Amino acid sequence: MRARLVYALLAVVLTVYFVMVGHRGILLVREGGPVAVPLGLAVLVLPLLGAWFLWHSTRFAVQAGRLVRDLDAEGGLPVDDLPRTPAGRIDQDAADAAFARHRAETEAAPEDWRCWARLAIAYHDARDTPRARKAMQHAITLRRRDRQAAGKGRAASSPGVHGAQPP
Repeated sequence: MRARLVYALLAVVLTVYFVMVGHRGILLVREGGPVAVPLGLAVLVLPLLGAWFLWHSTRFAVQAGRLVRDLDAEGGLPVDDLPRTPAGRIDQDAADAAFARHRAETEAAPEDWRCWARLAIAYHDARDTPRARKAMQHAITLRRRDRQAAGKGRAASSPGVHGAQPP
C-alpha cells in the first residue's frame, strides 16, 4: 500500500511538472521570435515524452499487479521463503537457485503465462530488474492471448444474434 501511495504522489508531482513545463513551452511559441518558437516546440516535446512514459509505466504496473493477483488466486505464486541478509535483502545465492528452478519450469512450458510470471518474480528477487520487466511483459502478453482465445471459443459456441447459430 505504501508503494502505491508513493507512486501516486510521484505521478501527481510529475504531472504538475509536465503542465508547468508545457505552459512555458506554449509561452515561448506565443512569443513568436525566430529562436523562441523552435525552443518552445522543443520544450513541449519533453512533457509529451514524460507523459507517455508515465502512462506506459502506470499501465504496466496495473497489468502486472492484476496478473500477480490472478496468479495468487490460483495458488501459483512462489512461496517467499528465501533467506534474507540482516538488511532484509534476499540472499543472492538463494535467489539464483530459485531463478534456476523457475527458468527450467519456463523452458518446459514456454507458452504458460504463469511460468513467465514466476520467472519475472525470480528475476526481481535476483536483482535483475530489466529482465524481470521483460519476463512480466511477456507473461502479460501470453495472458492476454489466452483470454482472447478463450473469448473466441465461447463466442463460437454461444448462439449468435437472435439465437441463430454461426455458419
